[in-house]
Amino acid sequence: MSQITIYHNPQCGTSRNTLALIRNSGEEPTIIEYLKTPIDRVTLLRLVKDMGIEVRALLRIKGTPYEELELGNESLNDEQLIDAMMEHPILINRPIVVTPLGTRLCRPSEAVLDILPQAQRGSFVKEDGQVVIDEHGRKV
Repeated sequence: MSQITIYHNPQCGTSRNTLALIRNSGEEPTIIEYLKTPIDRVTLLRLVKDMGIEVRALLRIKGTPYEELELGNESLNDEQLIDAMMEHPILINRPIVVTPLGTRLCRPSEAVLDILPQAQRGSFVKEDGQVVIDEHGRKV
């Protein structure tokens, strides 16, 4: 079993780039497509705690029912925000990566580099053409 887990949405470029960076380090992570296999409440709360972020910071706005559910309303508490994410998993921002070195919301995708146990094994260019890792395996 892999020591790395990615909560992944294959339709998201940032998520695809993050997965590719993990693989570029020589690891094959456990991939959880959280829109097909929703994250349970206990796991989601643990991920938020492990990332050291506020629940609100995990909400995705673009391409979600965020506005129609009025989730920008500051009077909503964490439990209400988690309830919304449980009902509409698309509201959970991605990708979330868990490794022995930490848990992180990897936006931008190169944020994963700080928590990968292994160094990059070669160059890496994001889908948009941005060079992230040079031919010597160093972050650009």
